[in-house]
Amino acid sequence: MRVTVAAVGRMKAGLERELAQRYFDRLAKAGGAIGLDYAGLLEETESRAQTVAERKRDEAGRLLAALPDKAALCLLDETGKTFSSEEFANRLATIRDEGQRDLAILIGGPDGLDPELRARARLVVAFGAMTWPHQIVRILLAEQLYRAATILSGHPYHRA
Repeated sequence: MRVTVAAVGRMKAGLERELAQRYFDRLAKAGGAIGLDYAGLLEETESRAQTVAERKRDEAGRLLAALPDKAALCLLDETGKTFSSEEFANRLATIRDEGQRDLAILIGGPDGLDPELRARARLVVAFGAMTWPHQIVRILLAEQLYRAATILSGHPYHRA
């Protein structure tokens, strides 16, 4: 299953970008053996529409247009469900094992994600009840995707 991360907002060069990229690179190397192929990161600029609802709708449309058709959606949202690393890995494995060809993990902008995306989402995940800056969310997501690959492959990284 190809895994694409799509985010509203562009991450500037710096330590945060380098750390997220380090884990995405590790995922790309480790994931293929277990059927989690990292397809890359898509970044969409924040909408300049007048209202919050219009901005969310505009961003959702551009995210969906950039993703593969019929990709299963996983949203990162503070109102989502919290999972242990093992539970998250197992959810990814279930989606993969059902024959899903593409999975898109979406990170919203400052206004969050459009409710239509949430209604279409296969999975809505929260990294706790706190609100995190998108730079940190990317790092957390990249690390958890790499950790999921190591859990599913039986690698000792998870226990370290």
